[in-house]
Amino acid sequence: MAKKNLSHQKKFDTRIDFTPMVDMNMLLITFFMLCTTMLKSQTLKIALPTNNDDSKTEQNQNQAAESQAITIIIDGKEVDDERLGARSNPQDVKFYYYEGQLNLADLSNFKEAKGITSGDNKNMNYLRSIFMEKNKEALKLIAVEKKKWEKHQFSKNDAANDSLYQAAATKIRQRDDLHPPIVMIKPTGRASYSDVVAILDEMQINNISRFQIETLSKDDSTALAKRGVVLPPVGK
Repeated sequence: MAKKNLSHQKKFDTRIDFTPMVDMNMLLITFFMLCTTMLKSQTLKIALPTNNDDSKTEQNQNQAAESQAITIIIDGKEVDDERLGARSNPQDVKFYYYEGQLNLADLSNFKEAKGITSGDNKNMNYLRSIFMEKNKEALKLIAVEKKKWEKHQFSKNDAANDSLYQAAATKIRQRDDLHPPIVMIKPTGRASYSDVVAILDEMQINNISRFQIETLSKDDSTALAKRGVVLPPVGK
């Protein structure tokens, strides 16, 4: 009897090799971790004025003691275009300031700063040195809290340590008995957004939480005119 010719189907290995996928996943994870780290380094926490119901009213804030109030006037160089975010050359930006009420009679307290900072925080011709001097009591206390934060004395957990440090620093910034400065930021029509942001950065650096952006007053314009600063017409 003849043997039946049986055909045997060849079996293929159905196992899928995921090794390339693992390599790709590791590459993506590394990429996203790097992007996250880069984004964190660009994050800036700004100490903004509080809006709590139990805080001082706006009227009381505007009637702050002369020893606390300081007004910064930012004047840039006029440009032909009006592109959003246009920048002024650093050498063309002028910073004027006065403490307390403006004295129009002799402009004795109306001064021009040489710039924001020179690298020497003791040079009182620059705004950063002025801010540091005005807020020195709060800065001393916050420096103590920062050392605790660096040593993880608030908490061994990073997130909790950061949160508790920020809460402690905020509490110090809002203490009235430290006589913190109240900064009025007044850009002229020629000041660019980058000029204003530079001053806002100084509020963060010097832990100043009481500040606001305002328009120039009539007295401000008069003082600038007496110093030979000709402002562009309103709307230009």
